Amino acid sequence: MGDDKGVSGSSLKYVNFLMPRKYLILTLFVIVLLILFSGGFGIIKFIENKFFAEEEFYCGDGTSYNLCSSHKPYFCLNGSLIENASLCGCYDGDINSGKPCISEYQTRPKEIQLEYILEGEKYFLNFTVYEGILGYLSGISKSIKYSNGDIPSRGDFKLKNIDEEEQRKMLLPLVVKIQNLTLNKEDQIRIAISIVQNIPYGSSDKTTTFGAYQLNYSRYPYEVLYDTQGICGEKTDLLAFLLREMGYGVSVFYYQEENHEAIGVKCPISESMDRSGYCFVETTGPSIITDDRITYFGVGKLYSEPEIYLISEGESIGKDFYEYRDADRLIRIRNSIEKSGWLGPLREREFSNIKEKYGLVDKYFGG
Repeated sequence: MGDDKGVSGSSLKYVNFLMPRKYLILTLFVIVLLILFSGGFGIIKFIENKFFAEEEFYCGDGTSYNLCSSHKPYFCLNGSLIENASLCGCYDGDINSGKPCISEYQTRPKEIQLEYILEGEKYFLNFTVYEGILGYLSGISKSIKYSNGDIPSRGDFKLKNIDEEEQRKMLLPLVVKIQNLTLNKEDQIRIAISIVQNIPYGSSDKTTTFGAYQLNYSRYPYEVLYDTQGICGEKTDLLAFLLREMGYGVSVFYYQEENHEAIGVKCPISESMDRSGYCFVETTGPSIITDDRITYFGVGKLYSEPEIYLISEGESIGKDFYEYRDADRLIRIRNSIEKSGWLGPLREREFSNIKEKYGLVDKYFGG
C-alpha cells in the first residue's frame, strides 16, 4: 500500500503539469511575442549599450575625459578637473610650457574653511585665498560712465563687480573644487548655494568716495570670500558668479522698499518667483530654494515687487528638485504657527526635520 501511494502521488503531480504539445508550442509563441512587444526591445537595447556601446566618461563640468575644459587651464583626468597649462593654456590663451598658471596677485596666501550642508550632513571645503589681490580690487573705480550719456542701472554695477577679470582668475578654482566634489549637477548647485549662505553676515568698515559723498565700501565677491563675511548684496554677487560659471541662468532680485537683494536662478515657470522664470534664493543665511516668505530681522517679510536684473543666460535647474516640495511644506508650517501660535507633535517633528536638513537659522538679515 505504501509503495502504491508513492507512485500514485508522483503520477498525479506529473499529469497536472503536463500539457498537450500543440498548446505548449502556442503558449511559447505568445510568450515570445509579449517579450518582444512589451519590453524585449528594451532588453536588446540594454545588451547593445552594455556590450557594444562605448561608455561615456566626464568631469563635473561636463567635459569628457582627456579633454580641456572651457575653464582654462583645467583638464579632465579620470573624473577630476586638474590644472594642465601645457595642454590647455592659461587665462589669456597662451600656452605656458608646462608651468602652472600663476597670477601676479597670488601672494600672501591664507587658508579658509567653507561650510556647506547637503541632505542634513555638514561638510567643510578648504580653499586658499590671497591677500595680494585685495589692494588691486579696492583701487578699482566704483563709477561707470557711458560715452553716449546713458545712466547706469543697478544691474550694470552688479555686472561690474561680477565680471572683473583678475578676480575671475582667482575665483574659478572654487568653482572647480565644487565641480570635483560630485558629478551630480543638482548637488553642485546645492553646495554652491549652501557655501555662500553659510558665510557669516557682516558689513565692512571701509568707505569709498563717490562724487562728493563718502559711502560704505561694497566688497567684490573675492573680498567677501577672503573676509568670510558679507551683506546681502555682496553675498548675492558671489553666488551669482559661482552659478553663472557653472552654466546656469542667473538674475538678481532687488527689493527697493526693503533694501534687500536675493539671487534668482533659472527654473521652471511653475516654481519661479511671480512666473519670472527665476527661483528665489536667499543668500544671507541657510534657506530653501523658492522660499521667499522668510521673516527678516528689522524688516519683516518681503512684500514689495522686486526689480529683476539679468546676470546671465544659461541652463535651468530641473523640475524635480526636492526643494520645491520642502519649501511648500515649510511655508505651510510657518502659516500654521502664525495662525495658532503652536504646532502639534507631528508638525513639530516635520518642522525639526526640515530645519536639520538645510541647517536653517532663526534670524535672517535684510539690507
